[in-house]
Amino acid sequence: MGRSLVFSTNFALRFSQKPRSILPPSLPSQSIPLNSRQQLQNGSQRFGLSIPKPARTLCTKAVLSKIPNQKQYVKVGAQSTGPIPASQLIEVVEKAAKTGAEVVMDAVNKPRNVTYKGLTDLVTDTDKKSEAAILEVVKENFGDHLILGEEGGIIGDTSSDYLWCIDPLDGTTNFAHGYPSFAVSVGVLFRGKPAAAAVVEFVGGPLCWNTRIFSASAGGGAFCNGQKIHVSQTDKVERSLLVTGFGYEHDDPWATNIELFKEFTDVSRGVRRLGAAAVDMCHVALGIVEAYWEYRLKSWDMAAGVLIMFCLLKMHLLCMWHTFNPHSLR
Repeated sequence: MGRSLVFSTNFALRFSQKPRSILPPSLPSQSIPLNSRQQLQNGSQRFGLSIPKPARTLCTKAVLSKIPNQKQYVKVGAQSTGPIPASQLIEVVEKAAKTGAEVVMDAVNKPRNVTYKGLTDLVTDTDKKSEAAILEVVKENFGDHLILGEEGGIIGDTSSDYLWCIDPLDGTTNFAHGYPSFAVSVGVLFRGKPAAAAVVEFVGGPLCWNTRIFSASAGGGAFCNGQKIHVSQTDKVERSLLVTGFGYEHDDPWATNIELFKEFTDVSRGVRRLGAAAVDMCHVALGIVEAYWEYRLKSWDMAAGVLIMFCLLKMHLLCMWHTFNPHSLR
């Protein structure tokens, strides 16, 4: 999944005032850009005459209260967990996430060994050790399943109906600096759609770290530390706290999201940028923020968090979720 846009909320958020305009991204059809067909024409200046730039409009389809056809939006959760009972699947998912979190907790107050996958995209030894520990749990319980890890890539039987998406340390940059938030994220898909998920979020800070675990299964609701959780009931943007994220590629979608950040900051109570997509989605599910959006999420970024959100959304979830083709994920 090269490009994704997630915008979720329990209710369709409403504007009391029309926000100012932005230029939406030029993205392929498989994502859900905001008004992506609109083109901005630059102003020009000739013979001393100044021609102002035309007004730009922000498409608010993702947040207007009246959306004509709710059925057009894809339901991302699996209908069931398949031949494996939901209780068994979620038990292993939670065990895998907690096992990875133990590795992270053991390292959280120790010096980091940091290497780089890109100019600013870093990885630590803890990412790799956490993934190895999670893989051991999955293989021990479901040796014939397909696994996609952020660090290790695709392993296992590509003909399997089950695909495990593992982010052993979501928010590595935060972890490297000792800054919350970061998490361990484990999601399992059945026939291409999320079926069970667990996210262990690290909260607190240096010398006082703690964790809380979010979990969900298809048709089973969402929980935090075993207690059922609920999304916010707020349905107005100006009363909402929003959250977004920015990837490492500073391309057109990144620039567009900078503009979106400005726009929604102007019309809401604020926009937060925490740096860990799985955590952002869990915060929506917990009801402490009203909505979340981000471009260019990877499979492991959203496999767990999107199900935790999906289990709670009564109105709609705007997220283009594709059935996974394992051969396309290498």
